[in-house]
Amino acid sequence: MSDLIQHLTDKTFAAAVAQGFTVVDFWAPWCAPCRELAPVTELLAAEFQGKVAFAKLNVDDFTALSEQYEVLSMPTLVVFKDGAPVDRIVGAIPMEQIRARLQKALS
Repeated sequence: MSDLIQHLTDKTFAAAVAQGFTVVDFWAPWCAPCRELAPVTELLAAEFQGKVAFAKLNVDDFTALSEQYEVLSMPTLVVFKDGAPVDRIVGAIPMEQIRARLQKALS
């Protein structure tokens, strides 16, 4: 994993999403689509560096946060702006679609 993606905990979550745009990847190690999406989020983190922060939250370790944000399927990417969710992307969808959704959120 690159330095561009922060691993979140219940203690670091609120501060991580508090300012600017942050994409949180709600994932689990046993989830095959989550593992497929990992290299995509790495590439997008590099592409959007300085504009969007990227983070991961293991739903098995922090179930209360996954419940709070109603994560029912994985992977789920939740786009936060200044602490509030503004978009949700469910499933291992193509990078171009995720990029388009991020660009839309930024505009």
